[in-house]
Amino acid sequence: MLRSEDFFELKDNPFIALFDKTEYVWDALKNIKSYLKSHIQPNVSEIRRGDCFIRKTVVLVDGKILDSGFEIDSSGKKVTVKVDGSVLSGASIIFAGAFLMDNEISIGKGTIIEPGALIKGPTIICDNTEVRQGAYCRGDVLIGNNCVVGHTTELKASVMLGGSKAGHFAYIGDSILGKVNLGAGTKLANLKIVESQISLNINNKKYDTGLRKFGAILADGVETGCNSVTTPGTLLSKNVLLYPNATARGYYAPKKIVKVIQEQALSERR
Repeated sequence: MLRSEDFFELKDNPFIALFDKTEYVWDALKNIKSYLKSHIQPNVSEIRRGDCFIRKTVVLVDGKILDSGFEIDSSGKKVTVKVDGSVLSGASIIFAGAFLMDNEISIGKGTIIEPGALIKGPTIICDNTEVRQGAYCRGDVLIGNNCVVGHTTELKASVMLGGSKAGHFAYIGDSILGKVNLGAGTKLANLKIVESQISLNINNKKYDTGLRKFGAILADGVETGCNSVTTPGTLLSKNVLLYPNATARGYYAPKKIVKVIQEQALSERR
């Protein structure tokens, strides 16, 4: 019920080793730093050249950096890079105006880093992912394939396993996301107001996580509505639906719907 396989399909996932020897799914949060240290393969030093501000749009493909001789085509659903009229497969684009704050950053194939995005290392970004304008990756971040880190979305010490979409105004702190979609303004709170470690009470059993900061575990198939909130240590199992403006707390079994019931009063304006 509380193991990683209860929440995520991890077969062929690039971050599967993060869950090695974990008893509970949240234990993987304790492994992020060591995983990054042993797995990151930085590839941005020649793009940065000692400057955190990217002054010229560049293309990263097959380990090479192109700063000219290419065309960026944004007319279709997906932005592509063309050379002599042919699409350059697997090309990543780092747009002028992005901030790469240090060299401990790895960018995969087919990934887009838009102007105004700010990334601190250590951070791994895998393939075919979008880091959009105004996104903020604060370090100790793992972003899988086919993810979206949207406008003014902030990630800190978190994992997006793949197919994770956080398109607008989200806060993701000390959390693990599967194949999910976050509505605009979703906040995964990670720190209790009272200074203490986070413990969980599930089916009348107490679990001490050993974590001072712990946001949420969002399993595959979870969807959150706009302006929804999870309190520290929330676990949303597979296919849970969290309605707009609702606050989730604790553990939710698969396929549950969490909603706020409120009455609306109408009166005549005078």
